Amino acid sequence: MLQKNTKNPVKKLLVCLPNPYGWMMKNDKTFLTYLWILLSMIFWGMSFIWTSIVFTCYPPITTIFLRLVLASLILMGGLVIFRKLERIRKKDVGLFLLSAFFNPFLYFIGENFGLKYTSPSISAVVIATIPLLTPVAAYFIVRERITWLNIAGILLSFAGIPLMLINRDMTFTASPAGVGLLFFAVVSAVVYSSFLKKLAAHYSPFSIIAWQNLIGMAYFLPLFLILDLGEFMSIRPDWKAIAALLQLAVFASTLAYVLFTIGVKKIGVSRTNVFTNLIPIFTATFSYFILAESFNAQKIAGILVVISGVALTQIQHFKKKVRS
Repeated sequence: MLQKNTKNPVKKLLVCLPNPYGWMMKNDKTFLTYLWILLSMIFWGMSFIWTSIVFTCYPPITTIFLRLVLASLILMGGLVIFRKLERIRKKDVGLFLLSAFFNPFLYFIGENFGLKYTSPSISAVVIATIPLLTPVAAYFIVRERITWLNIAGILLSFAGIPLMLINRDMTFTASPAGVGLLFFAVVSAVVYSSFLKKLAAHYSPFSIIAWQNLIGMAYFLPLFLILDLGEFMSIRPDWKAIAALLQLAVFASTLAYVLFTIGVKKIGVSRTNVFTNLIPIFTATFSYFILAESFNAQKIAGILVVISGVALTQIQHFKKKVRS
């Protein structure tokens, strides 16, 4: 009895002591999760830079078409090899065709032609307003409640856009038509999100992306053949354009989605989406060092104001999810 009594306190003490190895393992996994998310944001931020580099050789339609061809080969091939590709059910064929029409077809038209006539940093900031306008669309489509913080975030962000686009002498720093095309991409993405919610209930993110890339490639094929094939055959691209195109397909259209999905699985949608506010910052930073894009105080202020407005609405949504 005496031995039993002396052992019990020791066992209890050992059980109560923290496991340093387990703590380290847990924190290592958390660190890796955030690292994967940050990498996906860097890849998406760099996508505007890579696209601008490809534009030095190829026009937008060719760039989009080749990007989708390469991305489809990579993602479809991987899913087929590992037997993870889900077949589209007959009743969902129309939904896939319609969703792919908005993204990647209409979205890429707006984004790429908008990027052609504006800078990568401005393009990234305008595209970053997608989370702002999604609640507005939800209000009109499904009557989902829109909060005062949503309205404040929208007003704040749109107040920052003129700071980016208009100089003190009232001249434009970017093409208004280019900005209009970028907002066309934003609207396309917002409409697409309503279809995505329906598809996500029955298919994995990888299968959805793979099928939509393939359908999008089919949508762009006639445009490529009619508008760009002759020019494509006569162009001899340099290694920088080829490398940028491969990076778009491998990192922006494939790996970034994989890493982002890992983040969503590990820490949830709301926490992961907060990181998307970093995309314009990464784009502006890389654009400054790689493309030598110029930034003055007014343009920087405009970028920060727009990002702050987007962050305001997302942080509110993030806190709501954490409390629940």
